[in-house]
Amino acid sequence: MSKPRVVLVGPMGAGKSTVARRLGAHWGLPVRDTDQDIEATAGKPVSEIFVDEGEEHFRALEVEAVRAALEGHDGVLALGGGAVLAEATQQALEGHTVVYLEVGLADAVKRVGLGHGRPLLLGNVRARVMKLLEERAPIYDAVATITVDTNGRTPDDVAAEVIRRVEETA
Repeated sequence: MSKPRVVLVGPMGAGKSTVARRLGAHWGLPVRDTDQDIEATAGKPVSEIFVDEGEEHFRALEVEAVRAALEGHDGVLALGGGAVLAEATQQALEGHTVVYLEVGLADAVKRVGLGHGRPLLLGNVRARVMKLLEERAPIYDAVATITVDTNGRTPDDVAAEVIRRVEETA
């Protein structure tokens, strides 16, 4: 069974996908994003799954996508922002190198913009992001083996810190 070199978790706007690509390039490893896996399986974007089948259906697909990726991917893995909500996923992350890309409200809102294509941000984007950050931060903290603050930093700077800290603990 292969195991990811590193698993990135954090809220939308933390830069998981962007940092994952930089880590993959640095280590010469494949990069996988569970949201993309879900879209490929479902044949439609995450936002359409939410609209057509609902969040509960999406979360079930997400648990399966994370399980499959943790068992079958030996590169860099980025999880969707809400993936850690499932207890099954929290348990599956045990024993993995999990990096929590922490982001504050101001940076998260700037990075997600108006939230187009992000079904959980319908309505007041700033209020929704704040609520998601408050609800999920303790879970990200709990599953993480490493936490990296992304506030006011470039993706290259964040990736460099992740690389340094992952290699220190290897």
